[in-house]
Parts: sequence; C-alpha cells; structure tokens
Amino acid sequence: MIRVARVSIVSWLAISLTACASIHTEKLAAGEAAQPVGPPVRDNRTPMDPVFACYRAAQPAKGRAPLVGVGEVRDYTGKFSNLEGNAVTQGGALMVTSALGKLGDRIRLAERFDPTVAERELVWMDKRQLGDGEQHSVPGQPGGPVKWLPYFGGSLIGSDYFIVGGITEVNYDIHSGGAEFAINGIGPKARVFTQSVAVDLRIVDTRSLIVVKTVSLTKQYTGYETGAGTFRFFGSNLFDINIGAKGQEPLQLGIRTTLEEATLRLIGSVLKADPEACLASRPPALRPRPATGRMAAVSPDRRESDGSLP
Repeated sequence: MIRVARVSIVSWLAISLTACASIHTEKLAAGEAAQPVGPPVRDNRTPMDPVFACYRAAQPAKGRAPLVGVGEVRDYTGKFSNLEGNAVTQGGALMVTSALGKLGDRIRLAERFDPTVAERELVWMDKRQLGDGEQHSVPGQPGGPVKWLPYFGGSLIGSDYFIVGGITEVNYDIHSGGAEFAINGIGPKARVFTQSVAVDLRIVDTRSLIVVKTVSLTKQYTGYETGAGTFRFFGSNLFDINIGAKGQEPLQLGIRTTLEEATLRLIGSVLKADPEACLASRPPALRPRPATGRMAAVSPDRRESDGSLP
C-alpha cells in the first residue's frame, strides 16, 4: 500500500512539473544528441516602450537634433558575492545607449563609450597605413594617386551633450513577511519580500561642462514564495515532499527600466519637451502611487510660507 502511494505521489509531481514548463528538444546537426531549445529570440522590451513611442509621436523633430554621447554609467553599489559576482548589472552605459536609440530622430547618438576602433584607424590613417581598396588623389602628392586614405582632420563630429552617472543603491529585504501553518508536519507556507535599487544620472553640456539636469530615481521589487509540504514517516518509509512556487520581477530588467526613464527625463530637458504627459499615460500599475503620510500632506508652498512642518 505504501509503495502504491509513493508511486502515485511521484507520478503526480512529474505531471505537475510538466504542466509548468514544456521542454522542446531538437537535433541541430546530424549525429548530435538532442538538446533543449527554448523560446525564440525577441526584442528586449520594457514597460517604458509605450512611453518612448508616445514621446516620439508627441514631439516631432524640430531643426537640428542634438548630438548626445554616453560616458560611464557604473555600478557604485559595491555589492558583490563570491558565488554570484556583482549584484547588479555592469552594463548601465549600454542600457542608456539603447534607451537613446528608442528616441529615433529626436536626437543623434555619438559613440563615446568605446571609440577604440575609430581611434586605432585614425592612427593608421595618420601613418598612411589605412586604405579602402581605392586610389585617391592628394593635392601636392608626387607620384599620382595613392592607395592610402588621406586625412585632413575634422572628421569626428563633436557632441552637444553627454550622459554619465551610475547605479547607486541596492537595498535587500527592506520589507518582508509571511506565514506558515502545519499539523503533524503537513501544511502551507507563504512569504513576500521587497527590495529596491536607485540610479543617479546627469546630462552635461560638452563644451562648458555645465550640468544641465540631474535625475535620481528609485524602484522597488516585490517577490513572493508559496508552498506546501510534508515531512513524516509512514510505517518504515520517510516522506519529504515540498511543492511550491516563487517569483520576482527581474532585478536587471528593473534597473534597465529605471535607467530608461531617467534618460527620457534628461533628454526632455535639452529638447525643451517635458515627457511627463507620456509618463502619465502608463497603465496605473506601472505609475508611481502618490506618497502617503505626514510629509506628503505638506506642500512646498506651505513650508516656504511658515517655515515649519505641522
């Protein structure tokens, strides 16, 4: 009887796991073992995509689009694990660059993060080592056309602004709670937890190095964990069975989304076009809720008028 129960439980677990995730396998070449193949590659979309689309439609290009570069957007949190490495992404500058690309023709994007290849080719060009497979006529050059590319300077276009900053906070378990109930080792459990990150970016006028605008944004993540299990003896057999699920918004996706919003706010300041209307068009679940509590009830005007808090 115990053996039948054991087989039934194992079968039920296998069916449950199969229902959660369907695994497809495929042979990619003759003679190879079949390997799991997951979902197809897709565009890396974020909750900010509709906001960028709204901004492009609401703010048509006018005149010369500013040329914007991206400098270092570093991880300043200092959080590191010997098992998992850096806690947050090291690709902040790449995320900001991709965000600028979503603005279409509202800006022009200048490469400033990794100009290594361009700098190396300029050195070769200066040494008359770089060519393009064509013949070039150079005024005052004896011997007729040359194979190397002539360079007279000024081929690089100067930027108008650049964005720099970093990921400055990652706060673990700022709030958590849960419950667990069991009788004779059998019962359910549930837990929720919250953490947060923050980013600080600024946009700088390239020529004067005057900071045009700064942005500091924070985002919270909520995770959950539910489960049920048993740990007990049936006759001479020990059963240890646990079933559950857990999930959390991806940390790095949340950082990307936060960097995208910060980038849009910075660009809005130099384009003289406030993105607030497009940010307000997000679904209610993706919009920040109004602050509550004692401080939220005090308006800036009141603080300035009487100089005190209620």
